[in-house]
Amino acid sequence: MIDKNSPDDTKWQDKLTAEQFSICRLKNTESPFTGKYTYCKKAGIYHCVCCGNALFDSETKYDSGSGWPSFWAVLSTDSVAELVDTSHNLRRVEVTCQTCGAHLGHVFTDGPQPTGLRYCINSASLDLKEA
Repeated sequence: MIDKNSPDDTKWQDKLTAEQFSICRLKNTESPFTGKYTYCKKAGIYHCVCCGNALFDSETKYDSGSGWPSFWAVLSTDSVAELVDTSHNLRRVEVTCQTCGAHLGHVFTDGPQPTGLRYCINSASLDLKEA
């Protein structure tokens, strides 16, 4: 595993595709409705593409209509970190991998019950391990 505090992006560039690096390390986003997991209905656990940390269970995935894979809960409260993001003149909550610091997406409070949350996550930051 690569240390999340490592200033050497070369290690990440060697491990990730250009799209994964752009999203996970540079905090960009994929275009809506283009990610490989947007419409995926396979059972399993979604892991961080950078470090393999388990993040989301497919049982909490739902179609939010937003264009990105959406989940109403994380696998564990220790899986992700939530940080205030004020980029693009917006106030949002960024979701990152707790283990390696990879940018995953954002969480919003307009999701379904039982949590009312919508974790809007980039497909490029995920790796599904099918059940």
